[in-house]
Amino acid sequence: MSVQIRNVAIIAHVDHGKTTLVDALLKQSEAFSIKDQGGNLIMDSNELERERGITIFSKNASVKYKSHKINIIDTPGHADFGGEVERIMSMVNGVLLLVDAKDGPMPQTKFVLKKALEAGHTVIVVINKIDVPEARVQWVLDQTFGLFVDLGATDEQADFPVLYASAINGKAGTEADLSAMADITPVFDAIIEHVPAPAVSDAPTQMHVVNVVYDSYKGQIAIGPLKSGSIKKLQKVMRIMANGEMVPSVLSSIMTFDGLSRAEVTEVSAGDIVAIAGIEGIKIGETIADFEHPVALPTIHIDEPTVKMSFSVNTSPFAGTEGEFSTARHIKARLERELLSDVALKLEYAQGSDSMFTVFGRGELHLSILIEKMLREGYEFQVGKPQVILIEKDGKKEEPFEDVYIECPEVATGSVIEKLSKRKGEMKDMRVERGIAHMHFLLSTRGFIGYRSEFLTDTKGEGIINSIFHGYLPYIGEISLGHHGSLIAHETGVSTTYGLVGAQGRGKLFIGPQVKVYEGMIVGQHSRAEDLEVNICKEKQLTNMRSAGEGVSEHFNVPVQMSLEECIEYLGDDELLEVTPTSLRLRKMFLKKSERKRANVKK
Repeated sequence: MSVQIRNVAIIAHVDHGKTTLVDALLKQSEAFSIKDQGGNLIMDSNELERERGITIFSKNASVKYKSHKINIIDTPGHADFGGEVERIMSMVNGVLLLVDAKDGPMPQTKFVLKKALEAGHTVIVVINKIDVPEARVQWVLDQTFGLFVDLGATDEQADFPVLYASAINGKAGTEADLSAMADITPVFDAIIEHVPAPAVSDAPTQMHVVNVVYDSYKGQIAIGPLKSGSIKKLQKVMRIMANGEMVPSVLSSIMTFDGLSRAEVTEVSAGDIVAIAGIEGIKIGETIADFEHPVALPTIHIDEPTVKMSFSVNTSPFAGTEGEFSTARHIKARLERELLSDVALKLEYAQGSDSMFTVFGRGELHLSILIEKMLREGYEFQVGKPQVILIEKDGKKEEPFEDVYIECPEVATGSVIEKLSKRKGEMKDMRVERGIAHMHFLLSTRGFIGYRSEFLTDTKGEGIINSIFHGYLPYIGEISLGHHGSLIAHETGVSTTYGLVGAQGRGKLFIGPQVKVYEGMIVGQHSRAEDLEVNICKEKQLTNMRSAGEGVSEHFNVPVQMSLEECIEYLGDDELLEVTPTSLRLRKMFLKKSERKRANVKK
């Protein structure tokens, strides 16, 4: 009996149970060896993903069910990783749209669903978490239908099949009744019934490169759908590059997906998702074609980056002491390697300098994930403030805008609206349900940068904020946010409690005692808008005189601990973030006071 193939992506908003559902499908499929991982999410295999609880990288898996092979691609739910989502849509013929039974369709759901509908895919709606007490299934179904209509779905797409599930219990059904559900098989049946088999032709070999991963034994592995023909081990093929150039190549290894792993095979026929090795330097979007009759497939369109950041070699006095890889050669090689697997990322080299690079990405989170990956791998470097990318259209300047969706306690709405108004945000919608305010703003990306940490403070950590890229609109002029002032270390040395106690009255400190600092390093935020130098290394002069009560009133406040994202948001135009595997240090671009004065005079 020939195996029939279904290629399906699973898409949803962050934390709606997407990866949990994929785990349930894997564990309940036929011939899958990993039945229990002690509660760990099998698909969130990356350390960063497990810590943050989000999917960052798309991953492939396959399951067998009733003589069918179902290739499942777990996709990111965050708009900053939209480059991953767009590629995946060219790989599949249908999608599972997972919606939370309490929250309903959310902003990231909208972004990814829009991409799926544009690709013309069949959508199966799965309403998950029906077992939670706050579930409101009918309301969620109505909202989902409304979203399909808003996104311009065709009549066929809007008449979508609906399933109800509790992914954490590994159960699903056609009715919203958990007691009537036995297992997850209704999801398998729906995929087989509603998702069409991949369209294949008898034309010569054509394979689209949709993803590239690196293997220490096999080198670069290209992954993508085989659109036509067949592909064999040691076959001679033609690699068609994005510019149309053709390079003859030989495939050293052919693999397909079996469960979570790649299994080596000798031949693969059209329709399956295949992984090939043996072609060095292969890039996403290229075509692997028949050697005798090479025909290129259409290139994959990816939305342009909206934010850029400067990356450069660490130039602080502590350079090279904490990182394993700190030279320009190491940083350049690492960034170029990232370009191979992240198609939404772009890289430019600074003119006249071989140690400075500009990295273009989809948003702050997109770039901060890259920074965190690099520091965990032992890299040491410094980055500048994120800047939006402006374009010119019909002689007019345009800038990127975001749709910002906010949920926060009703009592915090005043401060949220006030802050976003200062950032020239435009309120599009607001409603209040059960004491929770739901707001939708249209805000320039320029105005949005640096707001997340303010939002968490204003809502006392109870607010939820999401954003998706809206598009380019006319430039709205200067946004006057008022610049923060920094407390700057006066000299190189080790911080002392005595020095810190004297400085803490000037603002918020970022470091504690016994921390190595250097001249020009930022050690806190000044309570005023201008910078101030503080001597936090001074020691108390010892005397042989003693007075009653001396030292009793001294109290050192706990310093503010800042995450990577908060450090990036803090950066001013003349400030840098020094990133090493063990430390994050904020610093001035010019470390010496005289250099900073000279730079200000030039302005």
